[in-house]
Amino acid sequence: MVNGMDATLLRSLQPYFERIPTVKRPGKHIPFREKFMWTVVVLVLYFVLSNVPLFGLSPDSIDLFEQYRAFFAGQSGSIIALGIGPIVTASIILQLLVGAGVIRLDLSKPEDQRLFQDTQKFLVFVMIIVESLPQVLGGFMNPDPKLAASLGVSLNVITLMLILQLIVGGILILYMDEVVSKWGIGSGVSLFIVAGISQALITGLFNWKPDMQNIPIGIIPRWVWIAQNMDAAQLLSAPGLRFLLINGGVLALISTALIFIIVVYAESTRVEVPLSHALVRGARGRFPIKLIYASVLPMIFVRALQANVQMMGLILARKGITIFGEFEGNRPVSGLMYYLSPLRGPFDWIPSLVRETHPDIAIWQIGVHVTLDALILVIGGIIFAVFWTETSGMGPRAVARQVQSSGMQIPGFRRDPAVLERFFKRYIPKVTVIGGAIIGLLTLIASLLGTIGQTSGTGLLLTVSIMYRLYEDLAKEQAMEMHPMVRKFLGAE
Repeated sequence: MVNGMDATLLRSLQPYFERIPTVKRPGKHIPFREKFMWTVVVLVLYFVLSNVPLFGLSPDSIDLFEQYRAFFAGQSGSIIALGIGPIVTASIILQLLVGAGVIRLDLSKPEDQRLFQDTQKFLVFVMIIVESLPQVLGGFMNPDPKLAASLGVSLNVITLMLILQLIVGGILILYMDEVVSKWGIGSGVSLFIVAGISQALITGLFNWKPDMQNIPIGIIPRWVWIAQNMDAAQLLSAPGLRFLLINGGVLALISTALIFIIVVYAESTRVEVPLSHALVRGARGRFPIKLIYASVLPMIFVRALQANVQMMGLILARKGITIFGEFEGNRPVSGLMYYLSPLRGPFDWIPSLVRETHPDIAIWQIGVHVTLDALILVIGGIIFAVFWTETSGMGPRAVARQVQSSGMQIPGFRRDPAVLERFFKRYIPKVTVIGGAIIGLLTLIASLLGTIGQTSGTGLLLTVSIMYRLYEDLAKEQAMEMHPMVRKFLGAE
């Protein structure tokens, strides 16, 4: 329940929040084929929008979130350049306020859940505007002076057009996410992340475009180039082996395969609570409590928080305020911003590789950078895992009510919400903390080793986990088609 001034303020604003257009939930069970169709339609629309360039954007513009593009989805320079950033940022703000007790909500109550969701949607619209304005007015997404001259309008007109396009793209992403969440399979946010990372992985494998050293970017074309231009003696030397391992993409390939295996194993590790139906004799089931209970969503929140901190530092640096660090392009190279920036591969922590581009950085600075990123990932993973569990209806109380309302019970325990809640409190809080720490460590390992297509360790980790969960969602949907009782247990009816 909201207390004090929060109750007055939020309750008074809720009628206005409810007027925001929303995608209505289906009034009945949606067949699997129809859900699949809606998911595919939104996915196709996402790819179409990612190829719609911003009209009036100058070629010398900077992608403010280039380092975070893997899990912010969207496409640089397109109408959906903001990606899922506003959605994630709004969720972070509200979860922190609720988790810290600034806004006290009992999310097991339907009225507080509605208030939370209505407030979050309003915040998404606010964040769309907040993230659009700095990128254009801050000199990152610049209006094209040639276009302005050819149209006979001022640069201010083109600037306004860029802002409006970003806002429209952000709104489209929001409602596409709603369509998938309510009419499709999984969530739009997860779908967009998988789409973007998968595209980057394919590009990282097969891209024949040369880099600045005139070597193909894709791993397979690069191997062909190495076979044509380097002999066995060169490859077997120490510099040759290092080149093959780092520049040749062998380490990234091994890291990518290793992450796939570890994440699938971690996702499949669970404690299964046996359930039986209170009225239907012989009807049994299991409630799985996964090791990665909160999924990998906490990592999205952690990296999104870092992205917003980096954005503020970059904006200040462009204004001449370099007290928090200096930037080269959109990458921090000194100060607090450097230490708080995410690791992206061996070139960010192996001293000899770091000094190829930044010879003035000391070993102790690299050590502080790695240590801080590790702490941010692990501690942030735990904090956001706890917040997500409580705000998404996955806490002990919510699970206990879900089990009771489905007519199921735990054998040997009274069918009482308080008893069930105490039982689940033995497992869920502990697994949430352990899972949050583990996913943080996995992200750190992936970030240190690098990945195919420079998708970032976080992005690849998210993709593998989301794809595994999507597979489970598909299996669940098929089970719901065959067994109506399963729909009732899962709360779909």
